[in-house]
Amino acid sequence: MATQADGQPKRARGRPKTFDRTVALHQAMKLFWERGYEGTSFDDLIGAMQISPSSFYNAFDSKERLYQEATEAYVAHAAEWFSGELAAITDTKTAFHQVLNSAAREFTRDDLPSGCMIALACTQARPELAGLRDMMAGYRRGAQTAMAERIHRGIERGDVPKDAKVEALAAFYSALSGGMALQARDGASRERLLEVVEIGMQAWPSAPSESRSRRAETPPHATATGSRIQPARRRPRA
Repeated sequence: MATQADGQPKRARGRPKTFDRTVALHQAMKLFWERGYEGTSFDDLIGAMQISPSSFYNAFDSKERLYQEATEAYVAHAAEWFSGELAAITDTKTAFHQVLNSAAREFTRDDLPSGCMIALACTQARPELAGLRDMMAGYRRGAQTAMAERIHRGIERGDVPKDAKVEALAAFYSALSGGMALQARDGASRERLLEVVEIGMQAWPSAPSESRSRRAETPPHATATGSRIQPARRRPRA
């Protein structure tokens, strides 16, 4: 190794080592997920992200802005299973069943904090954090709206009863998912959450069977011929 005149080793020339922004953001996301916004200090963040205060401000501007980015990163991660399962080419009940089963698995992963970063975030916050509170509430409403839209499509396709209370049904399964997130945070196992899912799916409205629907639509003493309804012929007396 080359030395300077004073005998000290020369410093290598070139750019100073920079941090990986994506990796740092992921570390911040996990910290916010685990401790919440107010429970995570600035020192906690730069320690987990392994960056200097100056690098932090240059890259993320502020703790609040970092939280917004971390939330967006979480939503992108959750969309892979939530939106994917909800949009699956299957009947609506099965789609909801798959969403909740995926939630049970995701809320209890070993490599990530338990529960959901969105479910209970900023529900209790200081007045000056109203913007973050509204942001997180907006994400929760968005998930519930996606559920309602899937139910509406189910009604159009005929696998959900026409008289289903769409908004109430979406609110119920949104509340069930949020409750599962809280249970997971409190230590509930994946097996327990999957049991909760099975009980929750019992509340799904039963779609009328095809034969029952046809009987309901067919007037008494009439039979179907082709696409038209024709009066039934009387049988000759013996």
